[in-house]
Amino acid sequence: MGLAKYFENTKGLGVLATSDADGNVDIAIYSRPYIIDEKTIAFSMLGKLSYSNIQSNPKAAYMFVERGEGYSGKRLHLTRTGEEKDPKRIKEIKKLHITAREPDEKVRHLVYFTVDKIRPLVGDNT
Repeated sequence: MGLAKYFENTKGLGVLATSDADGNVDIAIYSRPYIIDEKTIAFSMLGKLSYSNIQSNPKAAYMFVERGEGYSGKRLHLTRTGEEKDPKRIKEIKKLHITAREPDEKVRHLVYFTVDKIRPLVGDNT
């Protein structure tokens, strides 16, 4: 199953891990990513710590834990590739997201990532 179908059909909780240039790590609850294509995702980010971290260190990881019994989900290894700051474009992308709320008035950044690797939530030894 591709990423678009997976995130469209699977309920759960997402966590984004980032670190700054000095290696100071932060983790934050994040909604599902916007799927641009099978190798590109995006997150709508406010100008907080996660956003600040990826400005100095483009590497991040996103963990999605599926709702239900056991430990199922995905770990995505990511590299920041770009950013969209145009509020109209961000609003267009957010409309594609099934669970998107109306955008508020806060300044948001739509940050694009290449999906470098997809791993299961538990195991796979790589």
